Parts: sequence; structure tokens; C-alpha cells
Amino acid sequence: MNLLSAQLSQLQAATLRFRDLLKACIGRRDLTAGRALHALFLKSYVPPSTYLANHFVLLYSSCGQLALAHQSFDEISHPNVFSHNALLAAYARLSHPDAARRLFLRIPSPDLVSYNTLLSAFAAADGAYSLDSVRLFSHMRRLGSDADGFTLSSVISSVVDDVEQLHSLAIASGLDSYVSVNNALISSYSKGGFLNEAERVFCGMVTSRDAVSWNCMIVAYGQHRRGPKALNLFQEMVKREFEVDMYTLASLLTAFTSVKDSDGGAQFHAQLIKTGFERNSHVGSGLVDLYSKVGQIRDARKVFEEVDDPDLVVWNTMISGYSVNDEFSEEGIQCFREMQRAGFRPDDCSFVCAISACSNLSSPSQGKQMHGLTIKTEFPSNQISVDNALISMYSKCGNLRDAHMLFERMPERNVVSFNTMIGAYAQHGLGLEALVLFKEMLNLDHVPTSITFISVLSACAHTGRVDEGWKYFNSMKQKYDIEPGEEHYSCMLDLLARAGKFDEAEGLVKRMPFDPGLIGWATLLSACRTHGNLELGAMAAEKLLRLEPANAAAYVMLSNMYASTGRWDEFATVRKLMKDRGVRKKPGCSWIELDKKIHVFVADDVTHPRIKDVYEFLEEMSKKMKLAGYVPDVRWAPIRDNIAGETRAGYHSEKLAVAFGLISTAEGVPILVVKNLRICGDCHSSIKFISAIAGREITVRDAHRFHCFSNGICSCGDFW
Repeated sequence: MNLLSAQLSQLQAATLRFRDLLKACIGRRDLTAGRALHALFLKSYVPPSTYLANHFVLLYSSCGQLALAHQSFDEISHPNVFSHNALLAAYARLSHPDAARRLFLRIPSPDLVSYNTLLSAFAAADGAYSLDSVRLFSHMRRLGSDADGFTLSSVISSVVDDVEQLHSLAIASGLDSYVSVNNALISSYSKGGFLNEAERVFCGMVTSRDAVSWNCMIVAYGQHRRGPKALNLFQEMVKREFEVDMYTLASLLTAFTSVKDSDGGAQFHAQLIKTGFERNSHVGSGLVDLYSKVGQIRDARKVFEEVDDPDLVVWNTMISGYSVNDEFSEEGIQCFREMQRAGFRPDDCSFVCAISACSNLSSPSQGKQMHGLTIKTEFPSNQISVDNALISMYSKCGNLRDAHMLFERMPERNVVSFNTMIGAYAQHGLGLEALVLFKEMLNLDHVPTSITFISVLSACAHTGRVDEGWKYFNSMKQKYDIEPGEEHYSCMLDLLARAGKFDEAEGLVKRMPFDPGLIGWATLLSACRTHGNLELGAMAAEKLLRLEPANAAAYVMLSNMYASTGRWDEFATVRKLMKDRGVRKKPGCSWIELDKKIHVFVADDVTHPRIKDVYEFLEEMSKKMKLAGYVPDVRWAPIRDNIAGETRAGYHSEKLAVAFGLISTAEGVPILVVKNLRICGDCHSSIKFISAIAGREITVRDAHRFHCFSNGICSCGDFW
């Protein structure tokens, strides 16, 4: 008996020692040692125990090894609620809310921890599961389950629309005493646009604020473009001797980024260098984001290279930085490849950023490669965002057919899916299809957003639907409580001016609650250039140049308007002013991708290896075009000598790229050409004739939209 008792004591001591070692591995996230202990456990050197088996689920969960965590769970012969909660926590930590919900439904008797864990998974989805979160919380209350501060803070973090009701509930239940609940209220009020309410909650936390509270308020100021307030709050936080960590610093960087304050951000960066925080991946990600969004992409890259052990988030931020700066899109794709070679497995965010870079390049081959990679990769929680990016990519590569096919095959669509497809139709000149899809979206009870109306109004503008445009514009505030912004007014100015309704456009300018800004005046100037409204165009150019004296497009459009009406003295005056101010016109160029190689052309190009063949083709084509009735429009080549103007307009970059595409591909093969500026009127007319004579479908993507030429007709209906 004594011998048995001694053996049991030894076994118990060994089990406790094993438990302590396992807990230490979990604490240190030591996967190697943990797996060694797991091997011992499976070989029965340690007595089987649900308690210990649960800790292996926790180990793999904390190390981000979801497959191993699930395998360990499946090996438990009699899982208890703690077993389920451990795996549930793994799904929540790794942002798999749908998988977490399926597991939750299998728990025989979920406890408070089960509910809280699933709610935290919903909260981490950044609003995508707000309705699910509210429903689960309501189900809890009906069952009589007690909620705590963690429960309510997760629900509040999931929603934006019902924050006031949840705030009232927190006060009534006494849960507003939890710091986490107040922190969640600050964040959700801010996301919903209620900065004053967020400030009120923060000010009411006089004695209970923690570092997270200060961070939440700093981020709130950043979201509402209150950079100075964010900086003042940070300084106050330091004075009160709160510990400043990487999250605080990253929050402040968000504030600088939101107002694109490059000077303030650079000064703050200098402070970070003194503390060594700039090498932290979390802070480094904020710095990369800041420099990228103010257009200082090379500085962003320098910061990226100085980060110690950049994680996936830093890589994604760098790829995103390249993709939002169009001219660096090629570097964005290269960065994506670098990340893969460094051993990182791309997630949904990685693919969205890389696909965006392919969209900017209008590179069908790279876009298809990226699509192939996404098919081989599983995205349990965010496949929809990847599909939305692919729809946009195919559309911007001129392949509306595949964009539509992908949209139709999506198992689930959200409002972004509809926005993307409506925008694609609008850019391709298919205004009717865009508006039909918008009505379908409303019939499916999707609530339109501010971005939806930009696409809808753009569709109206590109097809001359003035009455429909006014109807949708007025419905924004009246029906959907969306305040029209600068871009919505610009779309309306574009619609009215394109339709030649300049009196209505001027009236709208006077009624606008703010100055039309860069976008509005540029839109009006462009339409005046098309319709030859010199008086209004001159006013728009003057306003535009006051806002941005270095805007080359304004000088060029105004001077060309003078040239087209024979006012050469005014033309020379504007061009001299441009020269005196050191403003240089952005060089126009066009490119075409053939056999995975990009061929770039500029006006009057002499550098391409086959340029002689291109010019010979255009000369021959020019003869056929004139026989078919083509008359060169020399207004697009501002030179007094019409013959010289005709020659100059004849060799614009888009014509050279189109000619090269036609002589380099087989008959019947459609071609896609991309131009960095707006296509000129003469080239537009020429390519219509070329498409009919060559019997080809030719798509030109310019800086504003797509023009699909086929049988002598353009998809824009000459309304562009």
C-alpha cells in the first residue's frame, strides 16, 4: 500500500511538473519545446488528461498554428467546455469568425467565456459582423446569461449604428464602470462620426483612464482629421506619466497620416529615432503608411528596411504604399514577391494590395497570375475582399467580361462588391448597366454608401443622364441621410458640363456648401475645353491655379482653348507664365503589354525597335482613313500651321501603341492600350476609324475611363 501510494505521489508530481513545463511553453510561445512535450504526452509517458490536452490546444493557438490546435482538439476523447473555448480562442485570435461560430454551435453548454470569445471574434472583423454580434448578445440576455464588461465591450466594438442604445444599457447595468466598456464606446462613437460623444465619454473617465483610453482618443482625433488635438493629447498623456508604448505611438502616427501632415510626421519620426521605437514593427508600419500616403514612397522604403524583423503587417503596408502610388505599382508587385521569398504566406490583405498594383499597371498577365495564386490560397474569413479586388483588376485591365463573370460567381457579395461592379460599368461607358445593377442592389436590401453614389453619378455623367443624375443626387440626403461631399458635387458638375448645361453648372457652384476644390474646378475646366466654353473655362482655370499654382494640366488646357479659337497671343501668354513659374507638363505616354512585356511609347517616338514599322503602318492606315471620311482635328495639336498640326497629332503616343499592337498580334485579337493622360479628340476619332478598317476591338484606358472601339463605334458614345 505504501509502495502504491509512493508511486501515485511520484506520478502526480511528474504530472504537475509536466503541466508547469507546458504552461511555460505557452507563456513563451515556444513551439519547438511544446511539440516535444506533446510527443511525450502522446507516447503515454504522461497519463492521459483532458486538462493537459486542453493546454496543447492553447499552446498551438498562441503560436498561431490553427491546424495543430484543431488536431489536438480532435484527439481529446472527452472534450469539455474549456476544450471548446481553447479552440474557439484560436479561431478568434486568427480572425476566423465564421469557423468560430460553427464551433460555438457545437458546444453542448456554452458558458460566459464561450460567448465572450465568439463576440471578440465578431468584434475583430471591424464591423462586418455587427448584426451577428447584436443577435448573439440578445440571445444571451434571453437565456438569462450574465454579461460582464468584456461581453459588452466586444458588442460595442462590433457596431456603429446602435452605440447610443448600448451606452444606455451600460449605464443602466452598471457596466460603464469597466474601463474596457468606455474605451469601446470612444472607438465606436468615433467610427460612427460622433466625435463629440467620444470626447464626452473620455472626459467622463477622469480617474479611470488607462493607456488604451488615451490611445483610443488619439486615434479618434486622427480619424476626424484633428491632428493638432491628437498631438496635444499625446503630450498631456506623457505629462501624466502614462507609459507610452508602441500602440500609443502608432495611434499618433495614424493622426498625422489622416491629415497627411508630412512635416509633423517627420518631426515625430525624429523623436522616435531617439527612443529607438522606429525599429519596432508596429510603429514602423505606421511610419511606412504615413510616408506612403503623403507620396514620399522612397522614405517609406527606407523606414521599412530599418524595421527589425518586419512582420506580415509591415510587408502588407509597404506593398499597399507602392500600390497607392500608381507610378510605383511595379515595385509593389516586386515587394510581394520579396515577401514570399522571405518565407511569409500572403493573407487576404497582401493579395488585395498586390492585385491593386496589377490594376494600376493594367497588366492582364500579372493580374491572372495573381488570380491563380489566390485560387491556391484559402481565405476562411475574407475571401470576399479578394474577389472584390479581382473584379476591379479585371475591369481596369479592360476585361469587363471576366469581371462580370467573377461577380456573378461570388457565393456572397457585400456593398463593396456592388460598388466595384457599378464603378466598372461606369468606367467602361455602360451607364445603363451600372444603373440597372444599382437598382438590383437596392432590391437586395444593400444600403448604398457614399462611394456607391460616386459610381452612380459617374455613370450618369458618362451617359448624359442629367435628370436621373439629379434624382440620385437629391436622394442621397433625403432618402439615405448621406451628406454629398466634394466628389459628389464634382460628378454633378461633370454631368452638367458634359451635357453643355453650363448655366446649371454655374448655379450649382454658387449653391455648393464649400468651394468646388481641385477636383471640381478641374472637372469644369475639362468640360469647358471639350465644349469650347472659353469664358467659364478661363474662370475655372484661374480658380484652379489659385489652389494649385503648379497644376500643369490647368495651364495646358487653358492655353489649348485659346489656340483652338485662334487667340495665339493669349496662348503664348499662358505658356510663358507656365515657363516662368517652372511648371512642366507631365509627359504623355502610352503602353501595351504583349507576351508579358510592356512596350512604352511617347509622342513622335523614335526609340522603339519597331518604330519604323509602326510609322509605315500609320501612313498606310492614314490613307485608308481619309478615304473612309476621316478629317484630322488639328485643335488637339496647338500649332498655327494646320499641316504641321496634323502631322503632330498623327503621332500621339496612343496611336503609336495601337499601331504597334495591331502589327504585332494576329488578326481578330483584341488589344488593350493604356495612356497616362486623357485621350485627345483626334486620337479618339482616329481609333474609331482604325477599329473599323482593321476589324479589331481596341480598348484604350486613359486617365479617366475606358474607350472600347469596335466597328467604328466607341463605348462612350462620343460622350466623354
